[in-house]
Amino acid sequence: MKFIERLLTAQRKNDSLVCVGLDSDLAKLPKAVSATAEGQFEFNRRIIDATKGDVCAYKPNMAFYEEAGLKGWAALEKTINYIKDTAPDVVVILDAKRGDIGNTAQAYAKACWALGAHCVTLNPYLGIDSLEPFLKDETKGAFVLCRTSNASGRELQDLDVITPLGPTKLYMHVAKLAMTWGKAGNLGLVVGATMPSELKDVRALVGNEVPILIPGVGAQGGSLEMAVRSGVNGQGLLAIINSSREIIFKDPGPEFDKKAGESARELRTAINRFR
Repeated sequence: MKFIERLLTAQRKNDSLVCVGLDSDLAKLPKAVSATAEGQFEFNRRIIDATKGDVCAYKPNMAFYEEAGLKGWAALEKTINYIKDTAPDVVVILDAKRGDIGNTAQAYAKACWALGAHCVTLNPYLGIDSLEPFLKDETKGAFVLCRTSNASGRELQDLDVITPLGPTKLYMHVAKLAMTWGKAGNLGLVVGATMPSELKDVRALVGNEVPILIPGVGAQGGSLEMAVRSGVNGQGLLAIINSSREIIFKDPGPEFDKKAGESARELRTAINRFR
């Protein structure tokens, strides 16, 4: 199944644009699980069980697993396998933000796919050479950083640049390039919910063909309503709205998974209301 078909299938099955970010920081795990790689997987398992009927995607952030070394990598692989076993229609986005060229890029791609991910986040700063190894397989997808949710992203992404089609902002140039880079329909963009006007401009540019991953709702201050109104296309699909801390760390108590499930369901309901 092509990546874009997998994404649409997941969104339609659960009537959801919600992505749960599994940013399972060992320092923030509730006391009900141990602050170890084994506890990290147990935490993820319970979060997945509680939310899998209300999401279209999960997005584990590699940093929180890499910091635990080999055991962390094992926890990440177990997490991805568990998602694929218990929620086979849900998309797994590996938040890796890789970006290199040549054999290095090829090795990064092999590593991400070996973990079992359906999709990966990438940094496009090195151009198409850094993306091609991830786009060869149409069953896999990638989201490139376009206009990120952090405030200092303006230092580069808002720069005025001169292109063959005239002057524009750097992030808009990235969006235009993505329309040519992702010819198999497996390349999307990352645009933060904290940047609603930029998100609106990007959606207007790329139309209904390019998926957009939208982080920054909740803890980072992005407005859910503005994110939906600015970034969701006419069909209401091909947008993924990510929430991490507001779901997985909603409650530090022993029933953290129950609270996570309620939060994911509430987010799904709110998104669909705005749609």
